[in-house]
Amino acid sequence: MPAPGTLPAPPGGAQAVHRALGLLHCFHDNGPDLSASELARRMGLSVSTAHRLARTLVATGFLDQDERTARYRLGPAVAELGQLTFHQRGLHLAAPELAQLAQRTGATADLAIRSGPHAVILVGGSVLPSTGLGLRRPLHSTALGKVLLTWPSPTDPPLQGPLPAHTPRTLTDPAALDAELALTRERGYALNDGESAPGVRTLAVPVLDRTPTARFALAVRSTPAHLTDGALPRALAHARSCARALAVLLLPPDQR
Repeated sequence: MPAPGTLPAPPGGAQAVHRALGLLHCFHDNGPDLSASELARRMGLSVSTAHRLARTLVATGFLDQDERTARYRLGPAVAELGQLTFHQRGLHLAAPELAQLAQRTGATADLAIRSGPHAVILVGGSVLPSTGLGLRRPLHSTALGKVLLTWPSPTDPPLQGPLPAHTPRTLTDPAALDAELALTRERGYALNDGESAPGVRTLAVPVLDRTPTARFALAVRSTPAHLTDGALPRALAHARSCARALAVLLLPPDQR
């Protein structure tokens, strides 16, 4: 298994770019600032190489360095690009739709995209007001992830490696997961019944493009006592209505 900040090996000429991007990926967990030696360990590099890469990223605004501790954190260029892509994707338009969905279902409503082996929540009730960050959730054990795996982009890599168990209900057998994804495609939605955390039930639907590919996954999450089998059809109808609205609102700028 690669280190937390590493990515699959690139062609030789792209090594420096690949390593620089890997360095930025080391900050995904929103943990404390990292030293050059910690970056080196996560990347599997020498300390001198990690330090040189980090200093280059500081010079271009992608990292900041604390003058007192010499430790690194993400820089303003990352924040600026994040805000730009947030608005270019139209995600600022999604929040009112998700708030309305949450009100209608009495559940938490979230919108996510795929990032490697994770579903990354970008907008919705799981985004923390204090940081503006959503959750990174494993694809195989979440309804959001199952949707993104069922309607993948042609450029999405297949899910690889072991499927870790988060609860006794987690699907850890690839064949069982494949069967679940086939069922998800057949019925048009995914369920997570305590597979990622005990006492949580989630329903998710795709926000499809014309391919059809799930550009986003939309979920409503609550407890099994609230999101009962009897309540699922109503929640599903509201989620699908919201997904249709988002499919238009979140069109690329040249298609709006």
